[in-house]
Amino acid sequence: MKNAAETMRRRAQRTRTRLRKMGNGRPRLSVFRSSKNIYAQIIDDANGVTLVSASTLEKDSKISSNGVEAAAEVGKRVAERAKEKGLIDVVFDRGGYIFHGRVKALADAAREGGLNF
Repeated sequence: MKNAAETMRRRAQRTRTRLRKMGNGRPRLSVFRSSKNIYAQIIDDANGVTLVSASTLEKDSKISSNGVEAAAEVGKRVAERAKEKGLIDVVFDRGGYIFHGRVKALADAAREGGLNF
């Protein structure tokens, strides 16, 4: 039997494989969700470099560390920082998470912030 971590890893790998096929070289907006925090980073897979990142753990964060509101704030921050670097078109990598709740809130806020995916 597979454990939960192995199932999650396989789902995430399946998602990333689809993104590589349709990504056309665009950077990847990757989301990691823990029980207390949420993290987002834009990664250039061609060079293996993180271009922009944001999370609820940042010192200037004035939001609670969990919940949909916190995820939306992280989405706005990552979109703002990406626009400063001239990144507009990305592909959204939800990892192995369902597109619901905090992950959806982060994606919607990033779209409102000006990212296209």
